[in-house]
Amino acid sequence: MIALGNKLRRGNSIIRQTRMWSPLFMGPVVAAFAIGFVWPFIQGIYLSFCKFRLIRDAKFIGLDNYAKALRDASFRHAFWYTALFAIVSLVLINVLAFAVAYALTQGIKGSNLYRTVFFMPNLIGGIVLGYIWSMIFDGILSRYETSILMNSKYGFWGLIILVSWQQIGYMMIIYIAGLQAVPEDMLEAAKIDGATKWQTLFKVTIPNVMPSITICTFLGLTNGFKLFDQNLALTAGQPFIIQPDGSSIKTTEMLALNIYNTFYGSGSTSPGVAQAKAVLFFILVAGLGLLQLSYTRKREVQQ
Repeated sequence: MIALGNKLRRGNSIIRQTRMWSPLFMGPVVAAFAIGFVWPFIQGIYLSFCKFRLIRDAKFIGLDNYAKALRDASFRHAFWYTALFAIVSLVLINVLAFAVAYALTQGIKGSNLYRTVFFMPNLIGGIVLGYIWSMIFDGILSRYETSILMNSKYGFWGLIILVSWQQIGYMMIIYIAGLQAVPEDMLEAAKIDGATKWQTLFKVTIPNVMPSITICTFLGLTNGFKLFDQNLALTAGQPFIIQPDGSSIKTTEMLALNIYNTFYGSGSTSPGVAQAKAVLFFILVAGLGLLQLSYTRKREVQQ
């Protein structure tokens, strides 16, 4: 009893010391987060209601920036283009990543080497990948006297191929971790009951891998909407079409690139409109991400 009492007192002493010193270690992190994220985020929301060139010259104008953003045909086109890209890339990347992960967890020879090879493209920056793949695509398309910048379909599928090649390896690692966590007794029970490989896959494996599917779906959805550097380097939004009012729409321009181009536009209201687009962009991505997390988490199997 005396030993137990001493152990409890030591435990309480450690807890008190941890609570006493925690502000010293947490303080710098919290301060950096507030200065680097919270304050700029709040300031950005305020500037979305202002007309400005420099922050100190901001003039409050209400909802005019949001009205201009929603009336902007290029912004609406970028939204639908980005939505289509996000859906296609989400399905393609996750299906291929799961297939590769499943194959590499079946005990094939050299699986560790294959994992490394598939993951390596994720280590290359998006700008570099964009320029590399633009040369690859133009080298192929030049034989047909065309270019990736001359047809929006080429640009769309070029972006899909580029992003898939970059992200499949990363998603594969997450799926491998999920597949290795599937309880062996459940797999053995399914085998004893006479379940086929396909039945085991869809009735046992996939339900147990739902946490990994939740993570990969969230990453694929948000990455698809936030794509910027690959879009800038590969197509820069081209080709473009001229509207009857003289304005132009870049047919392969995604939302993040549209906001960037708007901010550095020639109009005096461009920064404010771009800031309003950025706030709408944040609401869209955050809302979709939360809805997806809520939907997929309900289907996770509690082990």
